[in-house]
Amino acid sequence: MAHGEGDPGVFTATALPGDPRLLPTVTNAFLGTRVFRDILHAAGVYSGAAGDTHRADVPSPLGLRMAAPGAHCPAQSFTLDTWTGTFSHTIQCPGYTATHQLYAHHSLVHLMAFSITVRRLDSSTHPVTVQLQSLFVPQSQDLDLTPGPGFQGAHYIYGQTLVPEVEGGPRPTVHMLWTPIPQSLTLGGEERERCWEFLAAVAGSEEEAKRSYSAGLALVAAGSLHRSHIRAWAALRRGCSVELDGPPALRQALHGCLYYLLSAVPPQDSPGVPFHGISPGGLSNGTRGEDYWGHVFWDQDTWVFPNILLLYPAAARAVLQYRLRTLEGARRNAQEQGYEGAKFPWESAATGREVCPEEIYGAQEIHVSGDVLMAFEQYYCTTQDQQLFREDGGWELVEAVAQYWCSRMEWSEEEQLYHIRGVMPPDEYHSQVDNSAFTNAVARRSLNFAAALARDLLLPVPEEWEDRARKIKVPFDEERKYHPEYDGYSPGEPVKQADVVLLGFPLMHPMSAEVRRNDLEMYEPVTDPAGPAMTWSMFAVGWLELKELQRARSQLQKCFSNITEPFKVWVENSDGSGAVNFLTGMGGFLQVILFGFTGFRITRSGLLFDPAFPDDITKLNISGVSYLGNKLGVTITREETRMEVTETCWDPPASALEAVLESGQRQSISFPTAPGWIQRSPGRTP
Repeated sequence: MAHGEGDPGVFTATALPGDPRLLPTVTNAFLGTRVFRDILHAAGVYSGAAGDTHRADVPSPLGLRMAAPGAHCPAQSFTLDTWTGTFSHTIQCPGYTATHQLYAHHSLVHLMAFSITVRRLDSSTHPVTVQLQSLFVPQSQDLDLTPGPGFQGAHYIYGQTLVPEVEGGPRPTVHMLWTPIPQSLTLGGEERERCWEFLAAVAGSEEEAKRSYSAGLALVAAGSLHRSHIRAWAALRRGCSVELDGPPALRQALHGCLYYLLSAVPPQDSPGVPFHGISPGGLSNGTRGEDYWGHVFWDQDTWVFPNILLLYPAAARAVLQYRLRTLEGARRNAQEQGYEGAKFPWESAATGREVCPEEIYGAQEIHVSGDVLMAFEQYYCTTQDQQLFREDGGWELVEAVAQYWCSRMEWSEEEQLYHIRGVMPPDEYHSQVDNSAFTNAVARRSLNFAAALARDLLLPVPEEWEDRARKIKVPFDEERKYHPEYDGYSPGEPVKQADVVLLGFPLMHPMSAEVRRNDLEMYEPVTDPAGPAMTWSMFAVGWLELKELQRARSQLQKCFSNITEPFKVWVENSDGSGAVNFLTGMGGFLQVILFGFTGFRITRSGLLFDPAFPDDITKLNISGVSYLGNKLGVTITREETRMEVTETCWDPPASALEAVLESGQRQSISFPTAPGWIQRSPGRTP
């Protein structure tokens, strides 16, 4: 589409939001900041002992403001362009414009950059001066910084974080080079236009910081620094494009979510840069006392990951590798609580040890281990990447989580079932409960996956895994035909957020349509309307499953209370409290579109589909759905679904695919919109 007036992917305003937390963010997988802020963060760089571990503040030379001296209230605009991954501030004065552009380079992930461009609008020849107002001081409350010798015109500082996460543990080092910033810039009398470019390179080693800075300088000299970023960002957006014909607000929300979520994932051409996970507020947030201090929760694995997997499996693999690198910390967590295997922390930073400031969550909100394993299962079903499990540590992680669940269960002689006692479910209004429906169901799914994967890898299957999966209690009320949230839950009790409704999706716990409806009916009216943003997305997906399109639309509409103007930054709670740039809520919202509207469900036997969307949407187009080594283009209208393979991997060779409708009809290109699934073509070689 042409990008311009009315473009749903370009957000423009003439004033900034009053709350600086709601300013847009510019991030890549390694660096991030909010615009006009004087600190940035680098991935994996935390300071403070467990309970106080937070993203270390790195001083940012990028947080400056541009001003026109002497101009009386010049016209100005602020624009976030999600197509180019660039924020800009433009001042229009009599005779000239000045534009400040800021971005986190998408392929050179250790580089952030900004430029100031001054352009004459008339034939005058007097000099034009623009002031640069900066709060930058090369000091940090979290880093012991030392100035070093300059490099290629850049200033240089380096230092370590002050306090390690665990006693005797590593203290990450930060090296930063930046272009000196003058107090003003002047366009000479004979110049019509001039662009000044400024770089900041941040890395864990002096060598990498210098390499990135030099690469940036070379691109500046070639006049292509910003262009190279735009190309890398555009390639990513093209490869996983999601467009719909529907209300403008919905289309804008979609583009905002894609921008902020894709900003958080590693680019395709930087496999050597280790990925450090996705926190609820992303890399732009997470200093002490802010946005959960930059910790990684189940938000990454349950709410953000499925979208990344469907569109960008290489980045999904990097997310899983973060969990693999922190497996030893998870083993220590289990050991310290007296259990076997691995217990992933409720809040994770660099080591995988529990860093939640409040003990109750780390001790009781144990479903996170099952959430992590479900991401591994979805990845395996979508990619059949056995190397991750055979050679890269995936099997050890799966086995360790299965061992944890077995050691965490207790046998009830009375019920002849396994119980998991003393937990906090996703609904954090209740603690120390027995047999949380979600926790027990996700434990069952963990054990079933571990057993199935062992068979695929030709490994022995411990008998207790399948026995405990069969015999674990998932509370069910036979009279009312619904799932109580835990033993002793009374209908009508308030619930903080989506909990039991997650049994239907993403858990796909076996149940009839009647039970699915009853769960939705039971919990929708008692879920806190001020609860976290991702909740309403899951009710919307549930109603879409049941083809209750109006009810789905009303639930999806609730999400808009969490989207702030003008830059579509999400807040965790509709009253503005909680995390900002709330990627979790965006992940849930995007799942409504990628899994709710399409009906996509990832299973061992195929990728199910059953499209449905509200009446105000007429068409959904997704390019780049990844499945078994293929890229699919998917277009859905009310009457017709078209699916075609647009790209095929040859190393290793991708599986040939076919679409099968519930009627038994086999299709390859287009067919009436109806339920079905995508599977390997039987008897055909790739």
